[in-house]
Amino acid sequence: MSVKGKVLKSTGKWYIVEHEDGSIVNCRIRGRLRLEGLRTTNPISVGDVVLMSDEEDDEGNRVIEDFLPRNNYIVRKSTNLSKQKQMLAVNIDRAYLLITIHSPETHLAFIDRFLVSAEAFRIPTTLLFNKIDLYNEDELEYIDALCYMYEQIGYPCVKISARDKESLSFLREEINGNQVMISGHSGVGKSTLVNALDESLAIKTGSISDAHQQGKHTTTFAEMHKLASGGYIVDTPGIRAFGIVDLEKDVMSHYFPEMRALMHECKFNNCKHINEPKCAIKKALGEGKLDESRYSTYVQLMEEDPTESYRKNDFT
Repeated sequence: MSVKGKVLKSTGKWYIVEHEDGSIVNCRIRGRLRLEGLRTTNPISVGDVVLMSDEEDDEGNRVIEDFLPRNNYIVRKSTNLSKQKQMLAVNIDRAYLLITIHSPETHLAFIDRFLVSAEAFRIPTTLLFNKIDLYNEDELEYIDALCYMYEQIGYPCVKISARDKESLSFLREEINGNQVMISGHSGVGKSTLVNALDESLAIKTGSISDAHQQGKHTTTFAEMHKLASGGYIVDTPGIRAFGIVDLEKDVMSHYFPEMRALMHECKFNNCKHINEPKCAIKKALGEGKLDESRYSTYVQLMEEDPTESYRKNDFT
């Protein structure tokens, strides 16, 4: 007989699972699941609903025998040459991408890659611009311009300071009853934000490297926390690069909402929006109706070799 549980943390070999009765148990997985997941670094992911053995071993551990169908998932190309992809989280109701414009800088290409992947797997995403208490007037104007650009194509944007707990009440309300994910580079304030949402969690926070203005990894594995105010929040390891995987290039433009809205106006149904004549996307780009940085990311994705490992160190 099997019992259900929800995976709260995966360390590669062991899994921390919340039992149906609310208790926390340690689990390992059957070899069959490990073999079936060879194309990923983690066959079972944070957020999975799993079936565990009813019996415990002498040390109180159980075995994960199977997992239930997933509503969605978000993956990136693994930097490990022997694997194809890394699953970040599954069964996500909403993703929150935490962004800073310096210390460290979140490049626009990284934002767009994350949004494309979330769009492909039907995960609604909100952009949280953090550390606004540290920016000068010009930097705040730049953030306003970014918010306008992304809100125009359908992505909610909120300016926050993770250290100002009172300003995060809207986030507690949105998370309550849901299972959400917070992601972004190391150093953008993910752990600080989760701590602000629930002080009892006391997640370790890190500092910024002076040499490269990059965050030091404080979260080694994705972990899902149950908030006292309600709901679950996945705190992912800091993502240095986001390699797209499992997306067909023939439909890549479908994952850019602003392109999806115009593509029916192209002369050719199979238009790739790069060199084809009478392309509505290129026309809108030339007229300044589409953002050049977004289109640049699209071209980059179309030109990438999907068989190559994604090992870039440029935050893109």
